[in-house]
Amino acid sequence: MQTNIRIGLLITLTILLIQAGHAQKEHKSQNLSGNPLFQGWYADPEAIIFGKQYWIYPTYSAPYEKQVFFDAFSSNDLKTWKKHHRILDTSAIKWANRAVWAPSIIEKNNRYFLFFGANDIQSNEEYGGIGVAVADHPAGPFKDHIGKPLIDRFHNGAQPIDQFVFKDDDGQHYLYYGGWRHCNIAKLNVDFNGFIPFDDGSIFKEITPDKYVEGPFVFKRNGKYYFMWSEGGWTGPDYSVAYAIADSPLGPFQRIGKILQQDPAIATGAGHHSVIRHPGTDQYYIVYHRRPLSEKDGNSRETCIDLMNFDEKGFILPVKITRDGVKKSRL
Repeated sequence: MQTNIRIGLLITLTILLIQAGHAQKEHKSQNLSGNPLFQGWYADPEAIIFGKQYWIYPTYSAPYEKQVFFDAFSSNDLKTWKKHHRILDTSAIKWANRAVWAPSIIEKNNRYFLFFGANDIQSNEEYGGIGVAVADHPAGPFKDHIGKPLIDRFHNGAQPIDQFVFKDDDGQHYLYYGGWRHCNIAKLNVDFNGFIPFDDGSIFKEITPDKYVEGPFVFKRNGKYYFMWSEGGWTGPDYSVAYAIADSPLGPFQRIGKILQQDPAIATGAGHHSVIRHPGTDQYYIVYHRRPLSEKDGNSRETCIDLMNFDEKGFILPVKITRDGVKKSRL
């Protein structure tokens, strides 16, 4: 009898411990974003905060002939995301017919300007490049802002793709862009339909750092300009992100090193990112794409988020890519 009672108690205790473990695991998962953030193949994510919401604008990752629209995603807490279908597609951009990617968005005077690359032009004889669309709401619908590409030619060797808009403290908006291992900067005019010459009369200045390939991103912290970019080939396992720091948005930018790259135990091809800061804090998140270990197709990319930290000198610490993501965070 006593033996049966002991066995029964052991079984009960084991069940309780298993249930407690599941509860703890469930509690943990409820408070973490998880990676990927949402389902589907999406790449080149631009994350930004509008009001009390986080937004992500990614590339729909597919063969170029099918890559003809943008979806967007919004969240109140970094965990639960709402999908906004086809906020822009090529039916609204008459000059674009394929390969729209790497959206970059910024708000100005209660209007939302979405910059994008289209057509993957390989020379000045092809038509396409960098365009801009506009809407009255972050979820669109967006329409063509100027009816033609904003940049439709190669300048300083830079393919007109991978655009990023940065607003400096003085209100000046800069456009960073470029593929084919060249990066340019230009000063946008107030209407976002053209450019303001620099003091020397030039429009496009090359600021390419060592090992730059594509995907520029800029943010400002403690008076310093952090310029980040992607290295390696986007279809390969060693796609990665490196950075530089300067005292001016024009540089010069001297490469410091990589801060985001694959973890063969979790995912490959971690790159083409953006950065968001929780308002009023020094908490930064890096939002990027990566390729699951089970996938070999170059377009099989998913959007993820992880913490990005700094040391006491202001250098970015290497990012640990995770399956858990980050803690839920409300604005």
